[in-house]
Amino acid sequence: MAMVDTKALKPKGFPFFPGNNFFLIGYRIFVRYTNAAGKTLRGLYILKSETNSKKMELLGNFFTHYNYKTTDITQIKKEEGYIIKSVKSDFEIVIENTQEEIALPPGSPFENWKEARRFAGPLPFTFSGNELKNQVLIIEGVREHWQPVPIKISSYHIGFLNDLNLCGSQLANAFEIKKIPYYWKKGKIEKWH
Repeated sequence: MAMVDTKALKPKGFPFFPGNNFFLIGYRIFVRYTNAAGKTLRGLYILKSETNSKKMELLGNFFTHYNYKTTDITQIKKEEGYIIKSVKSDFEIVIENTQEEIALPPGSPFENWKEARRFAGPLPFTFSGNELKNQVLIIEGVREHWQPVPIKISSYHIGFLNDLNLCGSQLANAFEIKKIPYYWKKGKIEKWH
């Protein structure tokens, strides 16, 4: 699950288009995809996308196949940390501020933060499928200053992940990344083989 607090997001190459601020939530899985040229691409496959902005839902679905849905997002900042939650989407994540060295979550499959960091991106590609047309859309993201910092999750409940009934699923790691210049290249469509 990735949560993104965007600032001045707009279509690339549209200088007259005003940038917008909104919150995005993406549920993704790590995948490898072999493209038509035989090259193996590493990236993320979209399971579900949410935003707190109806405008972003409409524009996001016009420019992508991410199938955004609008939901409520509440951010509560406190001295001891902050909470991000949604009643409609049935999740609550409590992030604890701490000066202590942060340990990996109990039961994490990773040996250390260095190993976990490999799964904090940036993965260059995002994939979405169109089963009716038997197509896959490949979008390459370009990012700068990608420096994940471990954070401590003191508690969490994520309804969507619980509904998937994934046997043995648990929190493996958690990172925060701030102030990332980011854009997407034009997507490519290929036939699914």
